[in-house]
Amino acid sequence: MDALETNGRSGAADEEREALDAYSRVVTQVAGRLTPSVASLRMKRRVPGGRRAEGAGSAVAITPDGYLLTSAHVVAGSDGGTAAFVDGRSLELEVVGTDPLSDLAVARVPADDLPVAELGDADRLRVGQLVVAVGNPMGFSGSVTAGVVSALGRSLPTRTRAAGRLVENVIQTDAALNPGNSGGALADGDSRVVGVNTAVAGVGLGLAVPINETTRRIISALMRDGRFRRSYLGITGGSRPLPPRAAERLGRAIGVEVVDVVPGSPAQQAGLRPEDLILQVGEEPVHDVGDLQRLMIEELIGEVTTLQVFRDGEVLDLSATPVELPA
Repeated sequence: MDALETNGRSGAADEEREALDAYSRVVTQVAGRLTPSVASLRMKRRVPGGRRAEGAGSAVAITPDGYLLTSAHVVAGSDGGTAAFVDGRSLELEVVGTDPLSDLAVARVPADDLPVAELGDADRLRVGQLVVAVGNPMGFSGSVTAGVVSALGRSLPTRTRAAGRLVENVIQTDAALNPGNSGGALADGDSRVVGVNTAVAGVGLGLAVPINETTRRIISALMRDGRFRRSYLGITGGSRPLPPRAAERLGRAIGVEVVDVVPGSPAQQAGLRPEDLILQVGEEPVHDVGDLQRLMIEELIGEVTTLQVFRDGEVLDLSATPVELPA
């Protein structure tokens, strides 16, 4: 009996050791592949009184010829900086473009042989999935932490002087993040970058802007044009269920309720009113504010667009002409 108990304990210990070894192998492989691609940023800013302040963050190399992906708030207001890599290189940094409403930015350094990180697809993540954060917290370069995807579908409020926006589908993770991790990589077990670390919301609660079809479009525009153009309707709103009879008749349960209309905006000129429920923009259905924001793309600027609206028991088609959202 004693021998059986001993063998049982030994077998359980072996299984636990194998599981830990597998976990360690994944984290080690991700660290080995990604650490050379993640730079430590030192940004300089002018502050009142003519003094210069320094800020820190991280960035991820996405092309061999020097393009780096980081957080917009890391490079905001900077007038220069450096990017240091684990191979010992420290290169002068130029900010190519920023998009504060997604908290993404692209910078460039003079190089043609950077080790490049592969971008993944955050839309394929699942809660509980292993993720690894690589960055430079507190100035400690090449730091690696691991955890899981704690939640998906979070929203991160962002703001410029002209507008506010919610970054949708933000990744929540318990991988330890600290000041300086912002702009660094959040990677899956295959070393693909699925998020850009952006905020520490509490102990064991970090947030990352997802890499997906929407943010890839933003990154491409920043590399090409130095900015990302959005169209603008001029409403505030939120999801609201349709009345049961209307939902049954229309074959859908929810729309975006107009809470407020900005005076003089394309929405007001189109005749939108508070309490209207927006069902479609063009041929695309909308269920929440994220859908509406996703559809407000550059191609709609100055184009007459049909808004399908539910009002007082009826479905109306209104014509709106979105304008460009001010930078």
